[in-house]
Amino acid sequence: MPLMSKDAYIDSLRDERVIFWGGERIEDVPSHPRFRVPIDVALRDYDYGDDAKRDLITYRTEDGSLAHRVYQVPRSEEDLRLRLEMMPHMSIVGGVTGVFMALLSIVDELRKERPDFADNVERLYKEARSKDLRAAEVITDAKGDRARKAHEQDDPDLYTRIVERRPDGIVVRGAKLHITAASLVHELVVMPTKSMSEEEKDYAVAFSIPTNTAGVKIINRSFAPPTLNSFDYPASSHHSMPEGFVIFDDVFVPWDRVFLAGEWKLAGLFASSLGLWERTGGVVDAVETGRIMVGLAQLVSEMQGKGRKPEALNGVAELIAFAETMRMSLEHACRNFERTPSGMVHPNVLAINVAKYQFASQFHQMVKVLHDLAGGLVLTLPEEADLRSNESGPYLRKYMHAVKDTDVETRMRVYNAIRDLTADAYGGWKQVVALQAGGGLLAQRVMMHRAYDMPGARKAALDVAGARPANRS
Repeated sequence: MPLMSKDAYIDSLRDERVIFWGGERIEDVPSHPRFRVPIDVALRDYDYGDDAKRDLITYRTEDGSLAHRVYQVPRSEEDLRLRLEMMPHMSIVGGVTGVFMALLSIVDELRKERPDFADNVERLYKEARSKDLRAAEVITDAKGDRARKAHEQDDPDLYTRIVERRPDGIVVRGAKLHITAASLVHELVVMPTKSMSEEEKDYAVAFSIPTNTAGVKIINRSFAPPTLNSFDYPASSHHSMPEGFVIFDDVFVPWDRVFLAGEWKLAGLFASSLGLWERTGGVVDAVETGRIMVGLAQLVSEMQGKGRKPEALNGVAELIAFAETMRMSLEHACRNFERTPSGMVHPNVLAINVAKYQFASQFHQMVKVLHDLAGGLVLTLPEEADLRSNESGPYLRKYMHAVKDTDVETRMRVYNAIRDLTADAYGGWKQVVALQAGGGLLAQRVMMHRAYDMPGARKAALDVAGARPANRS
């Protein structure tokens, strides 16, 4: 099948999916003002008319057809490099479609226990690829009382579960939270949120269904109102994307769309598979975020006339160290790639988790450095309308003057970028996402423990101490 056009993508959202936003049932997603910016964001992935970009975002499949590179299974370091190079040019709607890489990374283990479910994964992956569809990562449950397991909750539906097994499929009930772009994708790929015990086997469920499947309802929330001007909100006006609260109200899933249905020992494998690729995307974003923060810090310092002062040099240097740590970590993770039994190449697990941990744990400190250099105008700078006003504009141009030859409008745009990226609509979203996307800090700590060569470290420590390893028999 040919690659999907922008018009075809827009039309594909008119499929009677059940969408709510701000207390309103939205009957036609493409025409609703709340979805104007999000759809513009999503359309970037279907920008096949740009010849230069087309080469980056597409590849030839094994049968010679053209597909979006988000579907390319990396088989070499070069494939991996191209995938990471593509990511900054891909919308978050395309980004979450990387969920298929998570599924394919564990298909070898799945095939050992359920070859039929492994076949489902591979067939649905190829179907989504050939139709140029987009899919969402649907993983985080409501969870209820965190001190209790899924089957111990006051309400058994606080974790998504199988409520009925039928000859032709399963029926599921529950809710999944924080699902980025859920209302704008074609497939909802559902996975368990954590490892499960035998008593929780009904909660060990994974599948993929069309977004318009009967019983699926999505309640949306975004960090930005539907209309913002690009002068005052240079990021939020172009990057808004709703987060979905996805409800499964007794949803029927045919067996040929099921990946897990009670195989509780595999639940943790599914849950952890998504983390690697999602954290890789987070590190790719961290590299660009770090570079932008360095640039903003340098510009705002120069415009204030303190570019060579120790406090500015020290602050910018701290941001450079952060940015370069992210860049070098990503390069290291790719050069030291790992390979699954079926031949998928993926970034080094330890390196990606260390890098994502450093980004998540240090991002807020880096924002503090930037705010300290910029000062209070980050929050109090008047709006573009005041600059354009015949009455108030001249006062702003007079009193916003700083270093000679610095354009006042450019200075205001720099301050607005700092505010919007770190302290306002998009910035508020970014503050939480930097910490929580791909799992909070604990998730990365767990993976670092699993991936690190602890026996080697213990032996090195014992050698230094001149001691022998304890007999653990």
